[in-house]
Amino acid sequence: MAETFSSRFHGQSGSIHERWALVPSHIWPTVREVRVPSPTWVRSAALKSITSTKLSMAHEQKLDMLLISEESTAANFSCNAPAELMPFEFEVPEKQSVSEPYFDTGDYHMPITAKSTEAQGWFNRGLVWTYSFNHEEACRCFMQCIAHDADCAMAYWGFAYAAGANYNKTWAMFDRDDLAKAFPKCHKVAQIALSKTGHVSPLEKALVEALQKRYPSSDIPDDFDSVNKAYADVMRDVHEKYKDYLDVVALFADALMNWKPRKMFDVKTGKPIASSPVFEVRAILERGMAMPGGLRHTGIPHLYIHLMERSDEPEAALPACDIIRDLVPDAGHMSHMPTHIDVLVGEYRRSMTYNHKATLADDRYFAKHGGVNFYSFYRLHDYHSLIYACMLAGQKEKALEACDRMEATITEDMLTVESPPMADWLEFFLAVRVHVYIRFGMWEEILGLDIPDDKELYCVTTVMAYYGKGIAFASLNKLEKADAQRGLFREAAKRVPVSRLDYPNRIVDVLKVATAMLDGEIEYRRQNYDVAFEALRQAIKAEDALMYTEPWGWMLPARHPYGALSLEQGMVEQAANAYAEDLGLREGLTRGHQHPRNVWALHGYHECLVRLGRDAEAVIIKSLLQLAQAEADVPVGSSCLCRLGNPSGCTEDSNDCKRINT
Repeated sequence: MAETFSSRFHGQSGSIHERWALVPSHIWPTVREVRVPSPTWVRSAALKSITSTKLSMAHEQKLDMLLISEESTAANFSCNAPAELMPFEFEVPEKQSVSEPYFDTGDYHMPITAKSTEAQGWFNRGLVWTYSFNHEEACRCFMQCIAHDADCAMAYWGFAYAAGANYNKTWAMFDRDDLAKAFPKCHKVAQIALSKTGHVSPLEKALVEALQKRYPSSDIPDDFDSVNKAYADVMRDVHEKYKDYLDVVALFADALMNWKPRKMFDVKTGKPIASSPVFEVRAILERGMAMPGGLRHTGIPHLYIHLMERSDEPEAALPACDIIRDLVPDAGHMSHMPTHIDVLVGEYRRSMTYNHKATLADDRYFAKHGGVNFYSFYRLHDYHSLIYACMLAGQKEKALEACDRMEATITEDMLTVESPPMADWLEFFLAVRVHVYIRFGMWEEILGLDIPDDKELYCVTTVMAYYGKGIAFASLNKLEKADAQRGLFREAAKRVPVSRLDYPNRIVDVLKVATAMLDGEIEYRRQNYDVAFEALRQAIKAEDALMYTEPWGWMLPARHPYGALSLEQGMVEQAANAYAEDLGLREGLTRGHQHPRNVWALHGYHECLVRLGRDAEAVIIKSLLQLAQAEADVPVGSSCLCRLGNPSGCTEDSNDCKRINT
């Protein structure tokens, strides 16, 4: 439970109204005692609140004084306050100058009606963070804007905009308590913004008025789809009138994408879904990027990458990627986001470079604000992406180093936050190491992994440790021990709640891949080959059924062990088909499931082509393989270290073996 403060509004009648602090719901767990100069009166009509949603604007305007006292730190603020007690108030921070040391957010600027350059500067920072998907820091900046100019309508607009749902955390992803706090609060802040529009520009007024459609009342809607559509529709009107303003382009596109998040391209084919706003969104963003300054706008190319990564032509976003990689130096997500496209086009070294850069920026943020915040999901996601790229590139040492750095920042106090349920979002990151160990055949290291004492909190870590040990024992041909670990794995899998995520996939769905993989590898060692390969095919099917995400929900492509073991049994055509699919050289596998130019599948496919006598193709693949091998820091002799025999599957004096090694 966070420490709290008490603040009081004094209306003209002299009555005192207790209020809850206005802090973004997703950072409430990080709130600590507020200390400002003793007692401080902050006069501003902008800091008015309403005691219920039915108060008139006139009554609202009577509440015009806020007292914040250093001594008033009683527990009046509760993270678990019931929804009906959620009238709120602003926790006005002590003013901080924009000239003081701060994160490097680039040179973005959106001119607004503000009383000072300080307020303008903090607004700029807030919107940059919003576009960069660090919504907590955005809210802090908008609060600083309010501290410097309590009548700035756009500061309240920005806060309400950033504190609500977004593309990566839609309203459906809010837990019940989180939603009960966030939606009424955003509505009320949007109302305050509306009350401040008497002196603003027509564009600012249009944006504030449009925001009312996003939060139409303090009541939580039964149908968020209709609310999201209503907001998108009104933003279409704003865009029609102000289409040459880059921020309007970004905000309209964002409204459309939040109306149908991840539902604009067919998950199997990557083709546009005609009934969605996909064509409108793409046209808006591409027009925006063609406008002067459009590619250097923080929001537009970022959204374009999110849009196109799910399509069958993600490479269309490469120009946007090249621009935003260094656009906001201290926003880790902005350095990271282009790597979604890098992985999809097989640029693993570039993915490693910019995910590493992202983690360094994230480390700076972690050093200042700690890990008990929702941005930790983005921060750990950047590490996860770095590790994934290293695995596909055969970079063992960098993958292990990234695991060490990531795990050092995951603390139990982060995972025990109940709302939002941080363990559901973050705990699976602790299981990533198992995938790395399996990728690089580190069987003894897997067997040395400790099982957590708290098997409920660390349920994914536990089940994946049992999975890894089962794979390790199978690979070491210790089948009784492998069977024992399989039993422990199955029992542990039952303890994983459906709410636990490898976002956007449920862990229970990811474990379907693990279940089939473990069965397949154990049965393979028993020489039950028909059963084994059918289980491995089920693993591939379960992997293909996972929702698109980067990194992929299952970090070691199931086709890699399937191909390796097929080759070991002389089923070369079967292996070749699996590798061709994985590399994107055969139709039928959606783009998001392909891993172009990865060293593991290239090695397997080259071996297949040589053994099949497809020499011309083998020459082409060999050139790609040599480049990929040059970037790996380990020798790659098979697509999976589970292949126990001669990695090339041939005898030293056979023609096949000689051909492969020439």
